[in-house]
Amino acid sequence: MTDDPTRRLADHLVATGERPIDSRTNAWLGEAEALALDMAESDLDPAVERERAGHVVELLSNVDGTGDEQADEHVTAARTLAERLAGDSSRSAPHD
Repeated sequence: MTDDPTRRLADHLVATGERPIDSRTNAWLGEAEALALDMAESDLDPAVERERAGHVVELLSNVDGTGDEQADEHVTAARTLAERLAGDSSRSAPHD
């Protein structure tokens, strides 16, 4: 596995798409996956990356469980990575 946290985030979310998950949960995960892939594949300004990671955290907060143990593990890992990637934003930018 790569050392790049944005790539690991994207990989975890891509992996959830390969699991049997209900469509409502899959919609949240799909949006989070799209953001994570963009983060992993683009050369983003650190502030933009933190903002997008924050959006991933928000999207994943809507996922209480997937009904699939492997997918749940990927979601948990993705949430942890996204929170870490977004964490600097709380120190460097004011919130409304």
